[in-house]
Amino acid sequence: MRYSYKTQGVCAVEIHFDLDGDVVSNVQFVGGCPGNTQAVARLVDGMTAEQIRQKVGGIKCGGKPTSCADQLAKAVIEAAQSAKQ
Repeated sequence: MRYSYKTQGVCAVEIHFDLDGDVVSNVQFVGGCPGNTQAVARLVDGMTAEQIRQKVGGIKCGGKPTSCADQLAKAVIEAAQSAKQ
């Protein structure tokens, strides 16, 4: 299923991704630093929501309390929990 997540506190304004069971694919960031967001999207392709949370959850960007990667971790965990209900 395709999900969209409105980010908070980062340059990217939205994240789109597919969730099949607990596996994430086709991640696309709207905005943000193109090189970083493309790299993160490729690196997490095929990982589970929990694996993504463990790898990139809590990463900060500069002085910000979050990052695009951290926002992705929050998005996929929220989507995975929603899909289980």
